Amino acid sequence: MEVSMIGSSSQAKICTSRSVLSSYREIRFCNFQKRVSLLPNTKSTRWRNSGLSFTLNAVRSSPVRSDRLPHRGSSSKPKSLDGVRVFVGLPLDAVSDCNTVNHARAIAAGLRALKLLGIDGVELPVWWGIVEKESMGKYDWSGYLVLAEMIKNAGDLEPSIYHADRSGDHYRECLSLAVDEVPVLNGKTPVQVYQEFCESFKSSFSNLFGSTITGVTVGLGPDGELRYPCHRHLASHTNIPGVGEFQCYDKNMLNLLKEKAEAAGNPLWGLAGPHDAPSYDQFPNSSQFFKDNGGSWDSPYGDFFLSWYSSELLSHGDRLLSLASTSFSNTPVTVHGKIPLMHSWYKTRAHPSELTAGFYNTASRDGYEAVAEMFARNSCKMILPGMDLSDKHQPQESLSSPESMLAQIRIIKKNISGASAVDLFTYQRMGADFFSPEHFPSFTHFVRNLNQLEMFSDDLPEEEEVVESVLLNSESNSRMQAA
Repeated sequence: MEVSMIGSSSQAKICTSRSVLSSYREIRFCNFQKRVSLLPNTKSTRWRNSGLSFTLNAVRSSPVRSDRLPHRGSSSKPKSLDGVRVFVGLPLDAVSDCNTVNHARAIAAGLRALKLLGIDGVELPVWWGIVEKESMGKYDWSGYLVLAEMIKNAGDLEPSIYHADRSGDHYRECLSLAVDEVPVLNGKTPVQVYQEFCESFKSSFSNLFGSTITGVTVGLGPDGELRYPCHRHLASHTNIPGVGEFQCYDKNMLNLLKEKAEAAGNPLWGLAGPHDAPSYDQFPNSSQFFKDNGGSWDSPYGDFFLSWYSSELLSHGDRLLSLASTSFSNTPVTVHGKIPLMHSWYKTRAHPSELTAGFYNTASRDGYEAVAEMFARNSCKMILPGMDLSDKHQPQESLSSPESMLAQIRIIKKNISGASAVDLFTYQRMGADFFSPEHFPSFTHFVRNLNQLEMFSDDLPEEEEVVESVLLNSESNSRMQAA
């Protein structure tokens, strides 16, 4: 939730009601995203452990005095992970003169719709004349308290259910894997909700299974991949990615780390993640943890932390793949899951981009065998991105090797499954450029050279005919978005 107090006399409406000054203060409820900050005179303070939060546009512009406010040089202005925050104003008459909520059912439905849309919060005018209606100094907040409760019930999710990095910023695109089996969604666990989603999908599309629908890909994390959101803050001024950050600082992940460290007899190891690890855009040698020689990753503590961090990711993947495998076990479809290709810094000993993503794969340790075994155990197929990447097209400074990494994963998968390492290829993605005369002939040539069942030449349309037919509908073609 966010509390902002902005002094501005220009935002106040003052009128006389009997002997009582009547005005309003706008309250911005941020229960959709529960953060806290106070903004006196547009300066900002963040209170992490606050209760209710709102925004007041006060009548006077005098500063608010508090020992908890920051100095002028403080950089505690609220940050939004997705850029500009969006609020929607509630009706001006949301609370009536009798201190009851007007349009209660309509407002409740609207709040649910805004929540689903991803709106950050709502803003509400609070009328002084309603709150202090009976006599001066006697305040009745009952109507606004009811409305605040409605906003809370619209879907107040605790920030601790999302992954957090070392600075405390939360990644809100997916839930922390540490809450997989915690009832944080209206009394249900995320795994239970996901299972209901899968069952609903199966029920709705069952008549298409085996014909139109031959496979189902299960989302396992950010962008559907089995990984932590370790590269969510990347610099735009360079094409060389940093090592990323460990995502173990939300409350639930820290609790798991604490339990693991205490069970191992080293409680101090469970206080937080590695203190000497770099930040998102830094290179491996910028701090001690990922250095090739003498790095903390190659110490007993490093082995403890990385083993725990990767095992939590594997457990998460196992839960979701097991769920999906069970849900679709009696159908003729194949279940897939996507593995990321964290190939930057692969030529170093530590492989830091893989470590922050949750794969304990180093020059001296194979981190993908357990992953392949997990997929095989659940009878699921692995999807590997980046089949088109080559080492020669990577920045030399990034010490990247997508070819070596792909080869490692494919060999492990083949050895475990006993089958061909590649049995399906998906080309990403249809769009205007894909069907253009410059590109589509190349794609046609690529398809014809794949190792597929031989087709008679009479069954194949001429290349020129295919391109021409695709380009005829230029209006439809222009609306396609290239990936």
